[in-house]
Order: sequence, then structure tokens, then C-alpha cells
Amino acid sequence: MTTNGLKAVMLGATVAPLIFWGNNAYATSQQVEVPAVSITAKPSPKPPKSKPPATTGRAKREGLRLKGTTTNQTTRLGDAPPPKAKRVSPAKGPGKATPPKERRATVGPRRDFRLNIGLCGTTQDDGTTPGPTRCLPFTPDRPQQVEQRPTAIRIPRPADVTWLQILTRYRDVLFPKLGVKIQPAGRTLVNLDTIVYTDQGKVTVQTVDLLGFPVVVEATPMTYTWNFGDGATLTTTSPGKPYPAKEITHKYLNRGDVSVSVTTHYAARFNVAGTGWQYVDDLVPVTGPGTPLQIREAVPVLVEPGG
Repeated sequence: MTTNGLKAVMLGATVAPLIFWGNNAYATSQQVEVPAVSITAKPSPKPPKSKPPATTGRAKREGLRLKGTTTNQTTRLGDAPPPKAKRVSPAKGPGKATPPKERRATVGPRRDFRLNIGLCGTTQDDGTTPGPTRCLPFTPDRPQQVEQRPTAIRIPRPADVTWLQILTRYRDVLFPKLGVKIQPAGRTLVNLDTIVYTDQGKVTVQTVDLLGFPVVVEATPMTYTWNFGDGATLTTTSPGKPYPAKEITHKYLNRGDVSVSVTTHYAARFNVAGTGWQYVDDLVPVTGPGTPLQIREAVPVLVEPGG
């Protein structure tokens, strides 16, 4: 066992005692007979519980910055507490040693810390930000350049000309709008045969240009639908004839003013650049302008002979 003071080590025989004073040992030349002594060791007491390290801190903009100090309170049984280190003031004057300077840790260049709430990390030195795609800097997409190939110019052919194109563009030119002639002209009487006819019912041939090709169109009147203005209609295959033929007539039952018109139904065929005639399946109806007519009622009057 070791204590601070004078201690003797006894081996139960004649030994050369060693005398300890403090931390130094001294040997003696004198032989000392020491009887054997039984020594019972006392159980060592439990070390005191250590207290947790004391911590101090202060609030920062980025959060709470902590600064901790730890005190080791564990000592061995019988040992004196370690002496407190004394702070030595630097010596003044020549010939006295100068205490070494305190070393400080080398710190790299300071970077601004940005508190990024979310999934993004801090901005790196190369300007990138680790994290999802939305954390990366926005870079507008470059417009894709579409390769434009020259469109081949197709030269039209006569077969490209259709009847729908001809009818849409030249309907009013190719098919005449026939007018109605009336006898008696301008005024008629109730229950009197009124003659109607048209003298324009002939085959017409005209040439037009379409897609750079000459197109010959032939229009032939096939039927005529007469509208007498009082709700009555009549369809004939003849254009009628003037008086005295009385081929097409109509009797009005009431007095009034009406407009008489005729709708001509044409059969057509066309020839594109001399490639041959092409016949149209359906008839083309064309209505001409109306002809005004007054309807009067005759009143009988008695007169004296020779009066």
C-alpha cells in the first residue's frame, strides 16, 4: 500500500527496510528483524459519482451555439487532487524566458451560411446545390432547331381538276339565270289565262381557266319550274312560247301583286385541256330573277247602245 508519509514494507523476515518520504525512497544498512504481521486490507470505498459536464451557450442567427467545459472529478483512493495549474505571467527584463505563444487553428476562407429550409443543401464552391432538381439553378431550354427540308413542288395535272372546284368558282358564270316573260305584260285579270315563257332556254358553252388549264363547260336546260307568286308552281320540259301558242298559262283567282320566276335545271359536262368530256351526274338548279305582275278584277258595266 502507498501513503503520503513514512511507510515500511514488511516481508515477514529479516529485510532491509526501505524508507519512503514523499515520493523518494531511502535504503538503510541496518538489519532489522521484524516479526511476520498479518494485514487485512479494507475494502476500497466506491468512487463518487461524476457530475455531467457543464455547458454554456448563446443564441446565434443560425441557431444555438454551445460551448462546453468538462471537469474530470474521478480520483483514485488515497490520491490527492491534482494541483490547479497556475497561469504564469510573462517575465519582464533581459535574461528571462518568454512563454511560448498560444497556437491557433488555421481556418479556411469564410463562406456565408445560408439557412435553406427544405431538401436543398448549401451552395458549393462550383455554384451547384445538392438536392432535388428544383434546387439546381434555372437554365432556360434552348429552342430545338427543326431541320426544314425543301418541299417538293408538284406540278398540277389535268386530272387534278374536279367538278366541285369548277362549280364553286364559276357557278354564276356557267349557268344563266333565266327571266320570265308574261302576256299580258305587267297587268292581268282574275280568271284570265296568263301566258308565261322564256326565250333564253338554250344550250350554252363557255371556257374558263382552272389550275392553269382551259376548262370547257357545256350547260343544257333540262326542266323548268315556274313559280307564279300565289303559291302555285308548275314544272315543264319546255321553255314556253308567246301568244298565240298559249303553251304555258296560269289563272289567278284573287287580285293582288305577285312576282313570277323560273328555276332552270341544267345538265352539265366539262372537258379539261382536251382530255375528253366528263359528265356530271346531278342537275344544277339555278333560279332567275322575279318578274312583277299586277292582278286586277274586271267589273261589268252597262252602257246604252250608241251612247
